Amino acid sequence: MAENKQAPDGFKQLLNSMMSRRWYISAMVLGGFMMIIAGMFTAIAVGTKMAAEWKELLLLLLGAFIGSYGKIIDYWFSDTDKDKMLVQKMDEEDGVTLGSVNEIKESEKPYAPLMPDAFIQGAAAARDLAVVENKQNFELEKDQQEHEQEMEKLEFEHHSHRQCEHEWGDSDHDGHEECQKCGLLREDVEG
Repeated sequence: MAENKQAPDGFKQLLNSMMSRRWYISAMVLGGFMMIIAGMFTAIAVGTKMAAEWKELLLLLLGAFIGSYGKIIDYWFSDTDKDKMLVQKMDEEDGVTLGSVNEIKESEKPYAPLMPDAFIQGAAAARDLAVVENKQNFELEKDQQEHEQEMEKLEFEHHSHRQCEHEWGDSDHDGHEECQKCGLLREDVEG
């Protein structure tokens, strides 16, 4: 009885099916992008008149495809640890190991923060500036409100004195005559 020893190729088949689907998706996105560009150049060359709404829609669609185009380029041309691990897994399945997963994970890449220190410092300075500016705006608004209230009070007092039929007398015995109705000093009126 002869045993059929087949090399395990389940992972290889899975990887091939994944890659073929990615190729199809990439081809569809790139084909759509090229069709839109070709259509735009054809419309420009022929001199086709187009409503503004359709132009906006076409440019919006083009922008969406440019974003997809950039993602496809990143996917196919970036060398990631995940790709290395997939190749290693296929090699292990074949019985040939070229490297260790730990070596891939602990690669000698220099540390590169997601946000540079200069950006963080700039953001902190902008935040501090915004806090100071908000505080100044708050104080300015408060001063303006106080000024408006004082002006309204003075205008009211001035208006009430103009309406008053003054009756002068020195009721507090300080040597200055004041209006018995509104309290205005006579020397301020005649002054």
